[in-house]
Amino acid sequence: MKLQKVVNRLQKLHPKEIDLSLNRIINLCKKLGNPQNKIKAISVVGTNGKYSTIQVLYAILKEAGINCNIYTSPHIKKINERFIFNNQELSNQELLKLLEEVEKVNDNQSITFFEILTAAYFYRASKYPENINLIETGLFHRFDATNILKENIASIITSIGLDHLDWLPEKEQTLEKIIYEKTSSLLKSNIIVSKQSSNKIVDLIKNTISKNQSHKLFFNEDYSYSFKENSFFYYEDKFGGIKLPNPNINGQFQLENITTAIATLRSVKEIKVIDEQIKLGVTKIQSIARLQEIKKGKLKDLVKNNRLIIDGSHNPLGAKVLNEYLDSLDCEKHIILGMMANKNHKEYMSFFKNISSLTTINIPNQPNSIKGKELKDKLNNFKNIYYKESIIDAIKSVPLKKNDLILITGSLYLAGEVLNLN
Repeated sequence: MKLQKVVNRLQKLHPKEIDLSLNRIINLCKKLGNPQNKIKAISVVGTNGKYSTIQVLYAILKEAGINCNIYTSPHIKKINERFIFNNQELSNQELLKLLEEVEKVNDNQSITFFEILTAAYFYRASKYPENINLIETGLFHRFDATNILKENIASIITSIGLDHLDWLPEKEQTLEKIIYEKTSSLLKSNIIVSKQSSNKIVDLIKNTISKNQSHKLFFNEDYSYSFKENSFFYYEDKFGGIKLPNPNINGQFQLENITTAIATLRSVKEIKVIDEQIKLGVTKIQSIARLQEIKKGKLKDLVKNNRLIIDGSHNPLGAKVLNEYLDSLDCEKHIILGMMANKNHKEYMSFFKNISSLTTINIPNQPNSIKGKELKDKLNNFKNIYYKESIIDAIKSVPLKKNDLILITGSLYLAGEVLNLN
């Protein structure tokens, strides 16, 4: 396939997968005519909830008749997912043409894969100057390739926690350093801060952005929600309240992402949305591999009437909110787990208290993942723990009873393999 050949070439332009610096992408974008200066963007930074928050923004903006461009990473099933323009994912041929054009301009200069993809996104996005760009930052923000915008209309700070510590110096692997990297270089516009897991984190964020002259909104101070029975929840900010239907995605933590998206859209003067568009939007959110229930397909057939859910969470904060969702369900839960080698496997699984069985597996096509047997040995404190080589073998091995649930989790890469296999 021609597209894959170009992708393979781009992946070889730099010896490192990640090399935190802005020089290379600045130089390439200058050759491309600085397309990043020609777009209207909402930047989304944080540890967890970035993708989900973007999908909520997207769903509401579509209801309002506003076209969007979207840049997210990593992709789950195919690289095209990273490139949404005018509410449409680029086809293979369109993406091939875009990447070849940017590759030619780059002229074989050293640049990381993520950086050249980001430059390609900006270049294409500049063709739609009236669209709203929803941009997810990568690893951190201060030296992330997406952080070359001179202005934006808003920055969203989603939930922040410990993750990707191996990319920081050993003495700087702290929450304070992560918050600094993610929030210290935010642009002056609007900053909307989602619910955080502790008051300490909120205080650290406030301290880091204290000199930033943006208009700032904080969850529970400037906007909030309350969960009601009878299939609705209530959102409130300085503009008033909205009675909203329950969203079409699982997990109470998603209400935090949803309310942050609503707060953003209601506070940004450049965007006009009305209550009815918000109400419709929250029922049409498309969220891949975030508490996604598989309702049909090859793998669903294996579990018959039992529920099969996949979730790409891979850090302690993600495990915490995932377990909160599991605890709200009155059923037996079985986890199938695959993780990357550089994650804190024991801490991740420490949040799951009421699990009937745990099955570790290998993540296909991921040389940087931990082998399932090694993962099983590390988690030997679990009573009913097993190892199976493949996803299908693991699902078949779970002793399911009526109403039992299987959750496959631990990595977005694993989630992608599951979806492709299904």
